[in-house]
Amino acid sequence: MEADEFRQRGREMVDYIADYLENINQRRPFPEVSPGYLKHLIPDEAPSSGESWDSVKADIERVIMPGVTHWHSPHFHAYYPTGNSYPAILGDMLSDAIGCIGFSWASSPACTELEVSVMDWLGKMLQLPKEFLFSEEGKGGGIIQGTASEATLVALLSARTTIINKQRAENPNMTQGQIIDKLVAYTSEQSHSSVERAALIGMVTIRTLPTDDKGSLVGDTLQAAISTDIEKGLIPFFLCATVGTTSLCSFDKISELGPICNKYGVWMHVDAAYAGSACICPEFRYLLDGVEHSMSFNFNPHKWLMVNFDCSAMWVKDRTLVSGAFEMDPLYLKHEHQGQIMPDYRHWQIPLGRRFRSLKVWFVLRMFGISGLQQQIRKDVLLAKQFGQLVADDSRFEIVGEVTLGLVCFRLKGPNSANETLNKKINDDRRIHLVPSKVKDTYFLRFAVCARGTQMSDVTFAWSVIREITDKMALIPTGQ
Repeated sequence: MEADEFRQRGREMVDYIADYLENINQRRPFPEVSPGYLKHLIPDEAPSSGESWDSVKADIERVIMPGVTHWHSPHFHAYYPTGNSYPAILGDMLSDAIGCIGFSWASSPACTELEVSVMDWLGKMLQLPKEFLFSEEGKGGGIIQGTASEATLVALLSARTTIINKQRAENPNMTQGQIIDKLVAYTSEQSHSSVERAALIGMVTIRTLPTDDKGSLVGDTLQAAISTDIEKGLIPFFLCATVGTTSLCSFDKISELGPICNKYGVWMHVDAAYAGSACICPEFRYLLDGVEHSMSFNFNPHKWLMVNFDCSAMWVKDRTLVSGAFEMDPLYLKHEHQGQIMPDYRHWQIPLGRRFRSLKVWFVLRMFGISGLQQQIRKDVLLAKQFGQLVADDSRFEIVGEVTLGLVCFRLKGPNSANETLNKKINDDRRIHLVPSKVKDTYFLRFAVCARGTQMSDVTFAWSVIREITDKMALIPTGQ
């Protein structure tokens, strides 16, 4: 394909994408295929000669779309939102065309410098402490990671290196292995599974601590755990606190946890993957009270800030503690401007290569503005509260937890088995898509406002589907 054909086919693809997104409500959100469906639709081997674009394009609907879960459907209410918008798509198009691998300033100066600027923009939108922002005097700064899972791993490994260096300076006879054997990390029982996975990769012990009746990790619980472990001769070094847990969208008490971490030299990382976006709205900023005590903070613009995947924003108070954990500097990566003002992001992350992801953030922030993004978040929160009211008005159901942002957790009153049946019937029906969760042995369904275009009519449609299926369930009396 040469430039002239690319111009034509590119326009066709833009039209296809726009038609797909504008008419996505006509597609069932969850596919009706079984594992292995695609293997039977394509040849066993790649073609020996190139095919025409028309042939490839024809197979999008025949091969790909039957197996797509349509995350941007207004009838998709599972997990959490995944951001999307036309400006973000355009940013990714340009990033793909430029095709730079921005591991250092020299490898593409604009790639690094725009990221520095947009991370400061985002940090100021969230009213993060100035220690997290780039400055010539300070040590802070931000980076776009791929996911919150990567950010947690980077934070944990940075904390591990920091504590190992400290312990070896104080106890020169201890080996690195002996120190690692004594390290203890902490998180709550409601945190994302990626936190435990990070500890597994980092080869450190992690304790999952119980939460209160609101699903929050509180200071007294952490203090008791740290005191117990110190008495055992162990070394507490890391806490991952969550602002907006996956199951319930509950909030750890970081204003209580932070001072305890500072007292014992524990690195507190705050994971606000979903809920962080809401904190650009003044009325939700209180959710980050206590973030000033943390060493690192992360949220995902690719969840709720209309930036498409992948884009996970991470800030650190002391970038030298991160780069010190990952720095490798072979001759072929050196350049004459190293260490001058701008970071070399290869020292802040797990992979070496990185895409020009700041472009799509820049496009979105400029074209929507802060007020436009706030409007989207407020609309979604209002829709969730309206769905919550529909649930509360039906005496057969109950709300689990609190409806703070765009998630409503609910269940039929009664045994878990009835809710398991309801969840299966809803997803087998395929008009809407939900996923369940379970906290303290209570099984419930999660209704998340996910798609940017979701409206009240979509919320009432979802509730009508849920009620209809509930009415048909033989074990659930109707007319109540």
